[in-house]
Formats: sequence, C-alpha cells, structure tokens
Amino acid sequence: MPENLDTEQFNADELVPPEWLNAEYLEKILSTYENAPELKVTDLKISPASAQGDHYASVMFRTQVEYTTGKGTFIKPLIVKTMPEEEGHKKDMLKNSFIFETEIGTYSKALPEFERILKQAGDNTKLYATCIFHSVVPRQVMIFEDLVPQGYAVVRGRPIREEEVHAALSKLAKWNAASMKVNNENPAVIDEFKYGLFDLPTLMKDPMVTSGMANFINMLDQVPDLKKYKPHFEKIKDTYLERARAVLTEYRTNPQSDGYYVLCHGDFHLRNMMFKHNKETGVLEDVMLVDFQICNIVPISIDLIYAIYMLMEPEQRWSHGKDMINSYFTVLVDTLKKIGYKGDMPTQEKLWQQIHRHKIYDFFLLTTFLPLILAVKANTFKMNEIIQDPVTRQKAYLMDIYVAEARKLLPLFEQLGYFKDL
Repeated sequence: MPENLDTEQFNADELVPPEWLNAEYLEKILSTYENAPELKVTDLKISPASAQGDHYASVMFRTQVEYTTGKGTFIKPLIVKTMPEEEGHKKDMLKNSFIFETEIGTYSKALPEFERILKQAGDNTKLYATCIFHSVVPRQVMIFEDLVPQGYAVVRGRPIREEEVHAALSKLAKWNAASMKVNNENPAVIDEFKYGLFDLPTLMKDPMVTSGMANFINMLDQVPDLKKYKPHFEKIKDTYLERARAVLTEYRTNPQSDGYYVLCHGDFHLRNMMFKHNKETGVLEDVMLVDFQICNIVPISIDLIYAIYMLMEPEQRWSHGKDMINSYFTVLVDTLKKIGYKGDMPTQEKLWQQIHRHKIYDFFLLTTFLPLILAVKANTFKMNEIIQDPVTRQKAYLMDIYVAEARKLLPLFEQLGYFKDL
C-alpha cells in the first residue's frame, strides 16, 4: 500500500491485497496477453481502486506494473477485480452468485458484438474498457486496463451535470439499440444473460431489502403531510417485492407482445460510469460504463427508471428528467435505423406506457435504494453502514433530502395514477 494512504476513504477489504495478487501472478497474465514469454515484472505497486460507496459487490485493486520484454521496459496500469475473501456480510451476500460469469460474458461476448454492429454502421462508439484477463477458477478474477490514465474519472464531490446524464443515456441508447437488433436476429448471442438483481441468491432475503418498505412506512408515519400516503404502501407491502421481481423477469416468464426488451446494464448509477473531459477546455469527451455484473434481458424501462432515481440529481429529476429520457429515445431510434434493425420500430408513446406500467419498480427503488444513494452522495452515511446496520438504515429514511424527495414523488405518483388498481 502507498504511504500516507487515507484509509478512511476506502473499503476496509481493499486496503490489503490478497497474497495471490503478486508480481508472479501478473507476470504470467501479462506474458500471455502481450505474447511475450520472456516478459519479467520488475516492479509492482498496489492500492485500492475505488472509494467508499463506489461499489459493494466486489473487491477492486489498482495496480501499476512495470515490466520488461525484448522490446524494452513498460508500465501498465491495471484494475484487478475479484470476489471478497474476508468473512463477513459482503462475502455472505455474494457467495454462490452468478455475477462474475455474467460480467465475463458481457465483456467477452455481448459488448464486442454490439460494438461490431455499431462499427459496421459507421459508429465507432466504445462501449467497454479493455479486459485483458478473466477467470472463474481457482478464483474469480477480472483484470482491466485502468481508465484513469486514459483521462477518465468517477464524478465525486459534486453533482452530476445534465450534459453528463445525457452522455450516459446516449451511450446506453446505442447499447440498447444493438441489443434489440441482436435479440431480433440472433438471440442466442445474449440468451445466456438470464440473471439480474432479483436473482442474487441472498439479496432478496437481506434486511436492507426486506426492511425497506417497513422503514418507508415508518417515515410516512412520522411526517404529518405524508401520512395520507401510508394506506397505499400498506396495501402492497406484502406483495411488492414479488411483483417487482415479475417485472424484471418479464422477458423470461411473461413476455408481452408489444414489449421492448433489451440487455440492460442493471445497475445504472453514477459510480458505475467514468467521464472523460478535455484537460484544457473541460469539454466532456466521453463516458464509459463499467460494472456489468447484473446485465440481463429485461423491459427497456428498467435502466431508465433506475436512472431517474440512482443517476439523476433531484433537481434534474424534476426539471428535465422526462426530456432526458425522450432524448435517449431519439438516440435509440436513430441508432436502430442506422444499424438496420428489422423489428417493429419503438414509439415514444409506448416507451412511456411501459415505464408507467412498471410502476412497482418505482416503488421498490423509492423504498429501498433511493435513501441509500442519497446518503452516499451527501456523505451522510457510508454505504456499508446503511446496508449492514439497521439503526443507520432507519436514520437514512428520515434524512431531510430523502423526505423532500418523497414530498415530490408521492404527489407525482398520485397525478400519474400510480396508486390506482394496486
């Protein structure tokens, strides 16, 4: 670890790398990747790859590898992503999960095909970082080229800007368009992506999820002007999780003839994307999506609803949220036309119908994930505290910023008719 490292900024399980992550291990991987059997690692520096609150479903390290080959001396910055080895909540929640197999398949199969389709149509959009190595046994590991030296950075310490939201949604639209073409013409390419958020073996039994609605109803009880909404949520408290699961598994279990289905990102929030700005002018040049652990085929509404709660800032949600999703739709349709999509072309009206039809997913995000993301963004609580400590979790539901969001969302839900026919 680097000297003078501020350990409070990082996840505890990323402060000390595992013993197997050493020069010998990376030497074997790089010699194969570079096709240079004579390659020798001469120096290795390892540090945590991300800050508190950036992620939970993995352990990540940033490595700087110095090595020599017959062509000279080189330095390669890498990100090493693996599963938690320390005993505790994180390891228990992720054991026996599908997430590494899903992410490996996304990087090695789906996204390369999507890029090929776009490039064939004259669009050179880059959808993913270069993955130089992946394995499932003897341990689950993925190794990527580090995007930071390439000029990319995670947004921290400030709100995301509207142009950045537009850029992220635009890249998602191109990804979704390519996946619609594949699903229409060659579905076997993405058929393996069957497991999403609600298929994580232990997540749906975790108190963070199972206590969400109770904590939300408790908040409504304590805020006089919101108490009138309590009966609506009392009505669905015993069924909303299974109903949300049904939405996310709709493609597999109950496909709709007029449904739009795409390979989704599944966790489309601010810390799962990196932005590149021009160093001199500050102009936004690109955004790169990362962390594809729960990609699966779902209704097109899922990532969009998620973005409303988990990506956009509150003022963006209320001022331009609908416009930003309509802008996403424009890029989606333009890309579908460009790449020669042969299915029925989506319409904006049906897109919004599907977003509204999946209102139960709004309720899930509002009552479970929104207080977490607001607390992390505001540095009020740490992510692991909210996930693991019931007292901290209850406090998150009473934060002023969360109550303010409820005061705006609940009347909007009422206006949209979301409380009818529950």
